Amino acid sequence: MTPLALEAKWVDLFARVFALNGVQPGDVCAVLAETQTRPELPKLAEWALLTLGARPFHLVLPARPLSAPVPVRSTGASDAIGGLAPVVAALSGCAFIADCTVEGLQHAAELPAILKGGARVLAISHEHPEILERCEPLATDEAPVREAMRRLKAAREMRVTSAAGTDLVVSLAGAKVGGVWGFTTRPGSLSHWPGGLVLAFPAAGAVQGRLVLDRGDVNLTFKRYLQDPVTLHIENDHVSRIEGHSMDADMMRGYFDAWGDAAAYATSHVGWGLNRRARWDAMTFYDKADFNGTELRAFAGNFLYSTGANEVAGRHTLGHFDLPLRHCSISLDGTDVVSQGRLL
Repeated sequence: MTPLALEAKWVDLFARVFALNGVQPGDVCAVLAETQTRPELPKLAEWALLTLGARPFHLVLPARPLSAPVPVRSTGASDAIGGLAPVVAALSGCAFIADCTVEGLQHAAELPAILKGGARVLAISHEHPEILERCEPLATDEAPVREAMRRLKAAREMRVTSAAGTDLVVSLAGAKVGGVWGFTTRPGSLSHWPGGLVLAFPAAGAVQGRLVLDRGDVNLTFKRYLQDPVTLHIENDHVSRIEGHSMDADMMRGYFDAWGDAAAYATSHVGWGLNRRARWDAMTFYDKADFNGTELRAFAGNFLYSTGANEVAGRHTLGHFDLPLRHCSISLDGTDVVSQGRLL
């Protein structure tokens, strides 16, 4: 594969984004990567941090032995650190961490200890820099996400419906609500780039109903637009039955079953996209190795349903599906926030 030529505009881009994250001259900053990380991302991060007058260092971890029975992609639950205490200590002592790991630290087991030290973490989605450029976070992105978080925290119930047949009810009692706008200035916090979405991690037993993945909806674990509808029947948080006779349905059944883990069938988080610069059709234009799909989690008006790890419900697994759906209506206590895929 021909190495990607690094562009000066991307150094400037990274510097703008890191400045939004509060990086100051003299800050000690880690660039965290793996041996399988796209090489341009840590290099752009280093040059941008130097441009801002920070004092960066690289921490590169070798790839760990495979532990999963199937390929794992885009989980946000990197196991790269592998519990190494000296690595955690080095990261927790930093002002800022440019997270260039392949899967990202969002759900990594070591993240709470890293954040406890006061470090700010920006998980940089593992994809072509052009995608990061198109989805550059802006200071104005924070307010709409915070407003969506406020609405979600105040609500007792989320209901999701669609003309395709989705009818899903989520109790928000005891849920943990989070939002991502692509940067963070608060010590001991994490954001990711691209950003622009709001999420709830429901408590155990909170999700019931039917989720219909229609043609053109996205299975980001497979990096694939669905060709035929697939219906997930959800009882007590867990996918109890997968309805459909297509290859899409067969692939989902096989992937779920391979884990041999009930938690892989369970709800991780639910939410909706707020990023009007992110595009649903973006996956069409990139090879799979150049595309991680964070943009499709965030495009405005999508309903994002995910299975897998949910710390609020006490469930931990590497099995994970991120499923952005179009054309859904999302209501909070009876008031729509998204109408047929249109962000209100």
